[in-house]
Amino acid sequence: MRLFNRYRIRVNQATRRLGLSTKEYEDRFWKEKCRICGIDEAGRGPLAGPVVAAAVVFPRFFKPQGILTELNDSKRLKPEQREYLAEAIRDSALDFSVSVIDNLTIDRMNIFHATMLAMNEAAESLQQLPDFMMIDGNRFTPHLPIPYRTIVKGDAKVFSIAAASVLAKTSRDMIMRQYAGDYPHYGFDRHYGYPTKAHVAAIAEHGRCPLHRKSFKLKLLGEKK
Repeated sequence: MRLFNRYRIRVNQATRRLGLSTKEYEDRFWKEKCRICGIDEAGRGPLAGPVVAAAVVFPRFFKPQGILTELNDSKRLKPEQREYLAEAIRDSALDFSVSVIDNLTIDRMNIFHATMLAMNEAAESLQQLPDFMMIDGNRFTPHLPIPYRTIVKGDAKVFSIAAASVLAKTSRDMIMRQYAGDYPHYGFDRHYGYPTKAHVAAIAEHGRCPLHRKSFKLKLLGEKK
């Protein structure tokens, strides 16, 4: 936590703070249940690498303070903001877990089912199963008989889901940075496997590496098989 004192994050004015959004979502369920779990994923759209899901449980009637009042959908945050927030989330959460589903599994079962698997594994890997789950998006296929609610754009509305989005994103980014050393031609430490022009050009020149999802089709002139 001392890192926070040495670095003050300046939030872009365009970034809407979630603040005490728990009043609207978590609080209504905390009145009846103790362990409310937010779940989100990162990595559905990339051409390479895993899909990663995170589950986060905060203490009952938790109220964010300090840096956590700046929590938002991970896509609206700068990389350095996400890293500091991820540390604060891990320090403040009652429980959290991260699940990683590799590209081979994605190819075998398709990205939707791999994402559902990651989300379920994240919930199941908590030290204690949650009483209720809040999941980002509009579809979920539960593995366990735990009540849940899907929330469209939940990572921008619900504190626990936003926290899960940050943990999922920072965990996946770390994995892709590590892979960048193994496959230096592709720039995974810059685009993290997403279909940028540079990434597509690298695939056209060098072909796909073992990290690429073969089930994701690209219409690339001259792409090596």
